[in-house]
Amino acid sequence: MDPFDILAQYYPPGARLTRILIDHSRRVADKALAVAQQVPHLNPDTTFIFEAAVLHDIGIVHTNAPIIHCKGPAPYVRHGVLGRKQLEAHGLHAHALVCERHVGTGITMADIQNQNLPLPLRDMQPVTIEETIVCYTDKFFSKTNNDGEEDLKAVLNKLARYGQEKAETFLKWHRMFHNEENQGRSQVPSSGFSTHR
Repeated sequence: MDPFDILAQYYPPGARLTRILIDHSRRVADKALAVAQQVPHLNPDTTFIFEAAVLHDIGIVHTNAPIIHCKGPAPYVRHGVLGRKQLEAHGLHAHALVCERHVGTGITMADIQNQNLPLPLRDMQPVTIEETIVCYTDKFFSKTNNDGEEDLKAVLNKLARYGQEKAETFLKWHRMFHNEENQGRSQVPSSGFSTHR
């Protein structure tokens, strides 16, 4: 399966939104593959990670985000659930869950209730190692700024705006993926990881 062929069904060649999305998706995919190499003991599926990283933002075409040339009717926070619906229509159910679960560090039911978000009331946090890697690497690349990868401090500051626990979750992932917790290969987060397979 070539994920770029699926994107091409929704994003016309040469359009500004298409260029923004593909640039972002390639950067996320490259970093996600590099991160996966740091945790071989967790047995991440690199083929799936590449495909899911390319497709994780497929739903933005349906949202209203003029700064990145999205002209759809939906609030941007819905791009994950809309992407899930698109990929489920292609039979890509595991990839679809990456779409839904990559927003921020994942959206909880409490987030949805407390912030009155226009989302289905269900947990949307990463579960598998593959989902977590895509969610983590996505945070380093802005679609509104093509200057390259953001540093850790900038990412943490952005996430802290949505609650300190979001920044703490991200920092836990960062430590796991950068050998600060990998030395003994036993420091898997308490919730554990399953794979999508």
